[in-house]
Amino acid sequence: MGRTLDTAGVRKGDIVQNMYGYGLFTGGLGIHYGARAIGATILPTSVGNTKRQLMLMKDLRSTVVTSTPSYMVYLVEASRAEGYEPRTDFALRVGVFGAEPWSEETRKRIEDGFGLRAHDIYGMSELYGPGVGIECEQRNGLHIWGDEFLVETINPDTGEVLEPGKEGELVFTMLSREAMPFLRYRSRDLSTVYEEECACGRYHSRIARIKGRSDDMLIVGGVNVFPSQIEHVLMNTPGLGDQYQIIVTHKELDRLAVKVEASTDMLKDPNLPKKIQEDLFAVLAIRADVELVELGTLPRSEVGKARRVIDLRPKV
Repeated sequence: MGRTLDTAGVRKGDIVQNMYGYGLFTGGLGIHYGARAIGATILPTSVGNTKRQLMLMKDLRSTVVTSTPSYMVYLVEASRAEGYEPRTDFALRVGVFGAEPWSEETRKRIEDGFGLRAHDIYGMSELYGPGVGIECEQRNGLHIWGDEFLVETINPDTGEVLEPGKEGELVFTMLSREAMPFLRYRSRDLSTVYEEECACGRYHSRIARIKGRSDDMLIVGGVNVFPSQIEHVLMNTPGLGDQYQIIVTHKELDRLAVKVEASTDMLKDPNLPKKIQEDLFAVLAIRADVELVELGTLPRSEVGKARRVIDLRPKV
C-alpha cells in the first residue's frame, strides 16, 4: 500500500483523510498503514458523518482523500449544501477511489468539483485487500504489482485463457504468499490486461478500469446489461444530476427503467427522456423507461457502496 499510494502521488507530509471503513473491512486499515509507511499524516475519519468530514477537511487542510467514488460525488453536492465552495475552501490535490466500478464521467465530476487529481485503486479482500493495483500519473490503466501477482484474463463462461489485450474475467495467482496461496483465483471482475511498458517507465502489467463484475451483470430480456454502461450515458448528458437508479421488473416480460435526477430546467424539457432512452438503446440494444426526478429526490448513502440497482423480478 505504501508504493501504491506513492504511485498515485501521495508523499511524506501529506494529510490523508481516510474515509474508508475501518473495523473488519480491509480498505480502511490498508490505506491507513500504507499512508503511515510513506510518512503521511492520517485522519482516520472512516465512513459517514458527512458534516464532520467536511469540517475536518477544511479545518485540518487535508491534501489527500480516500473513499468510494460514489461517496465523493455525494460530497461535492453536500459541501455546497453546507455553504462550502469545494474548489477553494479545501486543499485537496489527490483522491484515491475504489471498491466499486466508476466511469471517466464520474472522475470528471469529482475532479471538477474539488479540483483534485483522481486515481482508481483496485484490490480484493481475498488477496491483500487494497493495493493490488493503482493508476500512475498517466492514468492509462492500473498497474498490478508483478512481483506479487500474476494476472490473466479468461473467458468467464468457458475458462479459456485469453491473450493480453482481450477483455475477460481477471484471475490472480499470488507469487509470494505462503500461508494461504491462491492459484488462478477468479475475481469475477471484467477487464483487460496490457503487458507493454507504461509511459511512466513501469513494466508492471496494467489492467483497464473495471467494466463491472460478471455476477453484477444484469440479464434483461436475454440482453447483458452492465450498470457502468448506463452511467456512461447519463453522465454524458448535460443537466443531469449525479444520482440515478436502475430498476428491473417483470410482468410477462422483463422491463428496464432508469430514474435519474435532473436540474429544474431539464425537467421542463419534454424531449429529454426520449433522447436519453435513444442513447441508452444505442449502447444497450434494449429499451429502457426513463424518468426524470428533481434533484435531491433519490436516496443518498453515506456508508458503503451506492445501491444503484433494484431488481424486483421474482426469484426463481
